Amino acid sequence: MARIHPTAIVDPHAELDASVEVGAYTLIGPHVRIGADTTVGPHCVIEGRTTIGRGNRIFQFCSLGAAPQDKKYAGEPTELVIGDGNTIREFCTFNVGTAQDAGVTRLGDDNWVMAYVHLAHDCQVGSHTILANNATLAGHVHVGDWAIVGGLTGVHQFCKIGAHVMVGFGSAVSQDVPPFMLVDGNPLAVRGFNAEGLRRRGFGPERIGVVKQMHRLLYRQALTLEQARERIAALATEVPAAADDVALMLDFLARATRGIAR
Repeated sequence: MARIHPTAIVDPHAELDASVEVGAYTLIGPHVRIGADTTVGPHCVIEGRTTIGRGNRIFQFCSLGAAPQDKKYAGEPTELVIGDGNTIREFCTFNVGTAQDAGVTRLGDDNWVMAYVHLAHDCQVGSHTILANNATLAGHVHVGDWAIVGGLTGVHQFCKIGAHVMVGFGSAVSQDVPPFMLVDGNPLAVRGFNAEGLRRRGFGPERIGVVKQMHRLLYRQALTLEQARERIAALATEVPAAADDVALMLDFLARATRGIAR
């Protein structure tokens, strides 16, 4: 049997691995599934159609799987899916998705989610991200792998934040942020590219050089977006070691819907 504190209330239809720990006064609903070696602290509410993977650590006072803060929501059987190895600190609120999107709010693997973070309906957050205290993601926001979102940052609905992006403290993100960029402020501005983050993740000089060139083409040479995309595409042939990085950038630019941060 899972190690459940006697004051916790776990619906008999919930599916908890035998190694799951549940703290005092926590409430877990009937459609919840929790994988092996996950710990849930005291005074949490986990409800809705919520699936939580293996090895997560969920701290006290979290609300996971509640109905979305969307007036169009009419009780559809939408979901919240949380992957493996995540740390979710105090007072986080993650809502299920809506029928107007994919119907799933998703958090990947190995994410470090600090206190008071809000993931609204239909957010898609990748893996290895850091969301600092009070980062607030509105509905339908996408965040790529390895991105860092600074504390007290607000992200407008439907915005996309690319992989390896660093968003500074207290920023207002209202446009899409291309991969690798370093941004902050209100209004948001691109300050450079995330060179230190890339070095920490094992990017060699060739790949970092190509990222630097992509930043220059997008922001320093007065090119139209289409001209910049053409020049960026040529980098894959010039530096084959960075072909995947170029492909990541081009795919992001093709899917950007709110214009890119400048």
